[in-house]
Amino acid sequence: MPTFIHGKTSKVYVDEFDLSGYFNAADAAITNSTEDTTAFGATSKAFIVGLQDGTVSLSGMWSADTDGSDEELQAILGATTTPLLTIAEDAGTIGNRAIVAKAHETSYAISNPVTGVSAVSADFQSSTGGTTNVTHAISAGVQLTTGASIAFGSLGDLASVDNAASSANGGIGVLHVPTNTVAGGVTTIKVQHSADDAAWADLITFSSVAAATATSEMSAVSGTVNRYLRATASTAGGSGSITFAITFARF
Repeated sequence: MPTFIHGKTSKVYVDEFDLSGYFNAADAAITNSTEDTTAFGATSKAFIVGLQDGTVSLSGMWSADTDGSDEELQAILGATTTPLLTIAEDAGTIGNRAIVAKAHETSYAISNPVTGVSAVSADFQSSTGGTTNVTHAISAGVQLTTGASIAFGSLGDLASVDNAASSANGGIGVLHVPTNTVAGGVTTIKVQHSADDAAWADLITFSSVAAATATSEMSAVSGTVNRYLRATASTAGGSGSITFAITFARF
């Protein structure tokens, strides 16, 4: 029997912000261009595959909240840096799928219907931005976190994800830290991999997260990615909690 998921538990991250509470639709599309190579004498057309392209569209409710939908989507429109986006499907369970992208915001619209809630929508155009080893416009990966807040004293190794086999072409890890009240020291967040779910090695070490700081980051790796993956975190802080979301996408 087919297995389906409901969209109601999806989460949307834009850079260091969890904007899930403002959106009710999140769409991602990937296309590949084709170039016509049909020559004289041919009886049917011939094509070769060209470049990959990707777009993301978000829509939901307008809000003037600090760090809300209006403030954040207006701030990144036309920005020279490339925002990081994650659409986590059926969020809250480690191992479920997520879509990640580096994408420029190309449009932002506000709608004020007389019979409804003020709405927002935004469109994004994917761009690798020259990032080393990032060759995919939009990538599908696995969630390595639940997205829940973790107290500083409970940080450690999270549950592992079984990919069934290793892969040879590297991948990308995307980190979002929307809430961080850890005080007194930095937090170190990593993606680790293992061939046997027992002996672990660091695959990605994200930049140290300063105390009480929200952030986001994409990190790419090349070569072999072992069968099992997990996230792990530690802190030199002495109080507080941190909420972070990690997706790893294999190439």
